[in-house]
Amino acid sequence: MAKHLKRGMDASSIKAADAKVRETVEQILADIDARKDVAVRALSQKFDNWSPGSFKLTPQEIERAIGQMKKRDLDDIKFAQAQVRNFAQKQKETLRDLEVETLPGVVLGHTHIPVNSIGCYVPGGRYPMVASAHMSIVTARVAGVKHIIACAPPVHGGPHPAIVAAMHFGGADEIFVLGGVQAVAAMALGTETIAPVDMIVGPGSAYVAEAKRQLFGRQGVGRPRRGHRMRRRSRDGARSRPRRLRARPGDDARSGLFPQ
Repeated sequence: MAKHLKRGMDASSIKAADAKVRETVEQILADIDARKDVAVRALSQKFDNWSPGSFKLTPQEIERAIGQMKKRDLDDIKFAQAQVRNFAQKQKETLRDLEVETLPGVVLGHTHIPVNSIGCYVPGGRYPMVASAHMSIVTARVAGVKHIIACAPPVHGGPHPAIVAAMHFGGADEIFVLGGVQAVAAMALGTETIAPVDMIVGPGSAYVAEAKRQLFGRQGVGRPRRGHRMRRRSRDGARSRPRRLRARPGDDARSGLFPQ
């Protein structure tokens, strides 16, 4: 007889949970919009128990974090980024500007212009998603974005070395140890110490995805993926239905490349 190890939520429970996520995110965005750095610090303390003198890493702190990495892991990061960078460059080469005179005096065309600044969010958690830094920061740099800031939550009370290394070698101009909705909101809305960016990219928890959805229109956002979905594949190739993972406002994804 089959035994259920865990059952999913029913429709009414999902609806209630979604409503709670929307309400929580709305309150957080309004708080940060009104109180700026004060709200960001309070939320970081509440969700991550993290309230440093400055959320932005200094060059010395970046070097110290990278210094904790094994050479092989650093080589792996650099290798992965080289592959992403190479393909992004090839993609960029296919994007061509166009200007044509269709009728005498009628000139039509299009031009590809990179945004001035973006904010890249890299989830943390038990297995920080280092690859998110490759796919967002490296590609933005290839595209010609002038200023790139990156945020990731603290792990064990400090910056995660692999994430910092990936952000640094990827080309981030500023690196902040700040997670969750408060990070996305700070980059999008701006505070006294974090300048607002033109576009937000990167995955995250259901709360981060909801923050991006609510910010859409005020800010350019990447694909607002709602929560994280896991899909299993059996040996015969059959695929299971995706399962949504839910989290608290301060939580992040639990999958990635490097463990804590």
